[in-house]
Amino acid sequence: MQSRFHLAAQRISVAICICVVIQLIASPGVHSQDRGPVHPENSSIKLGQFISEVRGETKTLENSSGMRVGFRSFLSAHQLSAESVNYSDFAVVRLFFEATRDAGFWNLHWSITNQPPNSDRIWKQWQSVKKPSVVTSTATAECDELSALYAFLVERAGVKGVGLFWPAANHTVAVWVVHPTTGPVIRVVVPTSQIFLGETDFFDTRKFDPWRQKTIYEYTRRDVPDNFELPKPLSDFFLEQAEKYGGATDVTLQQLRYLREGVLLGNWTPGDAARDALRKRRKIEATGPPEDLVALQNFAQDMLSGNVR
Repeated sequence: MQSRFHLAAQRISVAICICVVIQLIASPGVHSQDRGPVHPENSSIKLGQFISEVRGETKTLENSSGMRVGFRSFLSAHQLSAESVNYSDFAVVRLFFEATRDAGFWNLHWSITNQPPNSDRIWKQWQSVKKPSVVTSTATAECDELSALYAFLVERAGVKGVGLFWPAANHTVAVWVVHPTTGPVIRVVVPTSQIFLGETDFFDTRKFDPWRQKTIYEYTRRDVPDNFELPKPLSDFFLEQAEKYGGATDVTLQQLRYLREGVLLGNWTPGDAARDALRKRRKIEATGPPEDLVALQNFAQDMLSGNVR
């Protein structure tokens, strides 16, 4: 009798969540998985064009509350004026951080691979992703590969000064070297995984001291050429994910990152992650930025739908 009661309660809970998500899908600003055209599996896009499209999306996201709040926090942390750092550059490095980090919204997954510190193997894996899904990884890579991917993409998007940093002999992150118009040079830690870090550590974390390394060499290696072809369904997925989540605040993106990681690791079911996202949304419903509310809504919707293109 006890087990039947719990089973019934679970079914009711799932039904409630599904109803809530259906209501949320109808809300303004929430993206449906049928929002854009579904391209044939064998269609492709050249890297140069893809980077250009991401830059366009980044420009749009410059007006979002999450991007603006993140920039203000960055300026305050380093005691800088808004005119001393290029805001568009900041938007690029922040967006690619949230996209390419372990369990970021491009669904990269960290694991020990013992591969060289470049992103070649990630691009090779991406070439075979014809039906991307929010509940499975798009590629598996180690911390140095993720950091190299991040540095490569940022450089191709036109922002200079990103290189690799080894805070420990067995760990790699990225660092963005900033030259403000006034004041000393700044080194910004970009942790592409959460190794040695906690939930409050994200972009520009102070947990690692980047000045321990004498020189940060800018990553200029061309891991793949501009005419490299990426599957169009995957590039569409990446752009859609950037649109859905790139405007949210650091705190909400970090929460979603941990939920996404739980699903990728198999520690959470997609339904569990959706319910938790909805709980987080309810907590900030009265005071949270619209972009955070929409991001949490979209995440819950995607987890329940599977969002397979």
